[in-house]
Amino acid sequence: MYKTDIRGKLIDGDKSLTQISQDILAPIDAKTPTWWYIAMAVSLMMFAWGARSIYVTLTVGIGSWGQNNTVAWGWEIINFVWWIGIGHAGTAFSIFLLILRQKWRSSINRAAEAMTVAAVICAALFPLIHMGRSWLFFWVFPYPNTRGPLWVNFNSPLFWDFVAVSTYLLISASFWYFGMVPDFATIRDTTKSKIKRAVYGFFAFGWTGSSKEWLRYEGLAFVLGGIAAVLVVSVHSIVSTDFAAGIEPGWHSTIFPPFFVVGAIFSGFAMVLTLVTLMKKLYKMDDFITANHVDAVCRILVFISLIMGTAYITEIFIAWYSGSEYEVFTFFRNRITGEYAYQFWFMFIFNALLPQLFWSKKVRHNIWIVFAISICINIGMWLERYIIIVTSLTKDFLPANWAEYHPTMVEIGFYVGTIGMFSAAVLLFFKYIPQIAIHEVKMISKYNTQQFDHLKPGHHDYE
Repeated sequence: MYKTDIRGKLIDGDKSLTQISQDILAPIDAKTPTWWYIAMAVSLMMFAWGARSIYVTLTVGIGSWGQNNTVAWGWEIINFVWWIGIGHAGTAFSIFLLILRQKWRSSINRAAEAMTVAAVICAALFPLIHMGRSWLFFWVFPYPNTRGPLWVNFNSPLFWDFVAVSTYLLISASFWYFGMVPDFATIRDTTKSKIKRAVYGFFAFGWTGSSKEWLRYEGLAFVLGGIAAVLVVSVHSIVSTDFAAGIEPGWHSTIFPPFFVVGAIFSGFAMVLTLVTLMKKLYKMDDFITANHVDAVCRILVFISLIMGTAYITEIFIAWYSGSEYEVFTFFRNRITGEYAYQFWFMFIFNALLPQLFWSKKVRHNIWIVFAISICINIGMWLERYIIIVTSLTKDFLPANWAEYHPTMVEIGFYVGTIGMFSAAVLLFFKYIPQIAIHEVKMISKYNTQQFDHLKPGHHDYE
């Protein structure tokens, strides 16, 4: 039984079911604020820079990037792994917390799922463009063809990534969309605009809210959730195997699959925290996203941060304990000290040390400090991928192969473009889709007061 006197209220304000619908749908019907247009304009300019960078890459070639024979992977793979990591949060947030019966997830899961879909789309662009001849991307598909007995190379990490990302995108988008069907029906039935009634009615699939529909809806949610729960682990394990299958110093490690999965959830939850704080302040959702919600996410980040710190220390210890001069050089003379020491220590501070501030209740309840730390975590996780890729490739086994790597403006523009695409997608989500799952919040509204705490077997009110 949920104890509000111990764990706090799930919804502030003692709202009725009608008020819940009205407050959550208010941003859709309200006048679009000025800051939204400014943010969208900036996002579209960033996206335009990214589109131009993609055009240059397709017309000039991969030579427009800063990669060379030694560093064949650069910012593109760094950003691919980073975006996939952010995309893990929505599914992990919705599925794992659903299995654990965490009621507080209901106010945050919709934003996390929307973030997942946008992030996975951004991630998919990098291996697609990295192919060089992107218009031949269908060659990766495992299908019988007219080019003779030519099949894909099942040993290729590119094929692994294609299968993992495409499956993950399909399941995440399905889970996100079907979760919105009851809310689309609510908009259809309450809006006064004929256009909105037609559009949202189309996407509502004729939802009527009957008992049969709810039973099938909940059954579908658990089926998709079960599939997605497996993907959370398998997708980033596959991405980590791209590295662990190689023999480069710093890569050939059995710790990579769990390390990458935990890191993905870590960066994803940090991005969820960023979106949650923006929703609280920009759209006045304080009654639904309470201090208890932010506090719960911060507590999870503290726990995951300890795992990340342990993984960093374990890698360093194993490199020393192995006695391999190549591993020792990579970790101690190219990461902890040396050319990439600044990146390494910023990564360690942002990911392993800074989140420990969340042990303090005052820090967890200061929304601006929480927002700043969530941004730092995402920067730290990007630096982690940078450290893993660049430090191992620039200085490999043979000093004759050593070469520096510096990204070009085309690579930087490509990355900035995906950030613009992601932020534009989030802004559209804020404006046209209920930011919080209305039907799920209504289901937990009964836990908002103490009057239900005494309804337990043996009590006369229960009978």
